[in-house]
Amino acid sequence: MTALIIFAVLVIVVIGLLFWAVSAYNTLVRQRNQVQAASAQIDVQLKRRHDLIPNLVETVKGYAGHEQGTLDAVVRARASAVAANGAPAAERAAAEGELSAVLSRLLAVSEAYPDLKANQNFLALQGELGSTENKIAYARQFFNNAVQTLNTTIQSVPSNVVAGLGHFRVEEYFQAVGEERQGVSVRF
Repeated sequence: MTALIIFAVLVIVVIGLLFWAVSAYNTLVRQRNQVQAASAQIDVQLKRRHDLIPNLVETVKGYAGHEQGTLDAVVRARASAVAANGAPAAERAAAEGELSAVLSRLLAVSEAYPDLKANQNFLALQGELGSTENKIAYARQFFNNAVQTLNTTIQSVPSNVVAGLGHFRVEEYFQAVGEERQGVSVRF
């Protein structure tokens, strides 16, 4: 009789552990998918930003054509940022930081050209760029929150056992680099 009770308790414990392991695994999968979705949202906003830049450059070129060095730097930084799409978060952040720095210089150049500052197309592009920068900041914050949740689960006992068996890995945060921490200054 006691052997039967011990066996029943062991079966219940094993079944309980299996249910817990499946639940922990499913939680990790859900959190990993959240990180991937948040990363994709950053990509959407960065693509939107990248798509605005050629129009901004062309508008500035029409009024400030002799600022060719700044315009070329923006074009190169945009190309570098586009090429970094799909790269690790640190590499993407570095490329986007460089792009933010040259965009700040481009917008500073516009201050010297009153006709450009009054151009409706330029003002609309500046507004769109400012809005996009806010959306990028929000998407990065959402991504970093998702990464924090996943990393905490991966590193916490006892879910770290399931994470190790399931080959889950700690994700990198999307950290602002250099000039990007200051953001792009958009003036109206």
